[in-house]
Amino acid sequence: MALENKLRLSLTLLPERFAICRLPASMPAPHWALEPYTFCSICRTDRELSILCPQSAVPELDLPTERDWMALRVAGPLSFSDLGILASIAEPLAAGGISIMCTSTFDTDYFFVKADEHRRAIEILEASGHAVDRQ
Repeated sequence: MALENKLRLSLTLLPERFAICRLPASMPAPHWALEPYTFCSICRTDRELSILCPQSAVPELDLPTERDWMALRVAGPLSFSDLGILASIAEPLAAGGISIMCTSTFDTDYFFVKADEHRRAIEILEASGHAVDRQ
């Protein structure tokens, strides 16, 4: 049963393209990932070190890398008790055949769609009641 989207979020499309790459879990975060960017996420697990940052910062390395992502930032700060934020974005995009990657910070959420689908993703989100600032 599909849920009606009652959340009306404000999102901002960040201007740069992003890449995510996987490095060995034991590797220290490389210098190029530690610069002050509009957005950068460094996540370490026991299996990998993942870095999501502007693709212009990622050197040409022989590492698994997925390029050409565009970011949509949810206006924040959000409360940890807010419900349905991820679903209100993921569900209409999934119904439209658009895959996403997402991550959160203390204040807000970021959603990533492939660059060649970002215009259609914005149309879907706006049709779902969200507002998107294209900067």
